[in-house]
Amino acid sequence: MKKEIHKIWFVIKIILALFIIYAGVQHFVNPDFFTKVVPPFLSDFSLPIVYISGVVEIVIGLLLFTNQYQYIGAAAFMWLMISFLPLHIWDVFAENPFTGSQQAALIRLAIQFILIALLWKLQQLYKR
Repeated sequence: MKKEIHKIWFVIKIILALFIIYAGVQHFVNPDFFTKVVPPFLSDFSLPIVYISGVVEIVIGLLLFTNQYQYIGAAAFMWLMISFLPLHIWDVFAENPFTGSQQAALIRLAIQFILIALLWKLQQLYKR
């Protein structure tokens, strides 16, 4: 039973790693989408912020693929998602959410909490 549970978490880890790597690559493929997420008071630096966050996301995803650094990858991914919470909360209450609607923003916020919970469990599993 324990072996099956570890297999499930291994699959979850791979899916999350691929997800964040894909998201990181999208920062370079479609930076205009991500500049909309940058708060107005940082708009002068929106493109560098988008590119830097893309690199960070790709690195975090790659860390999840390594046995030696998977804990760091899971913990970094979790803290990154926590750091994005204010943006997603702001989007829920925005007049024109970048996600398209208040409903989509609420769904995205709920997904954010699910990701944080999954990543918390992963980093606990891989803690040394």
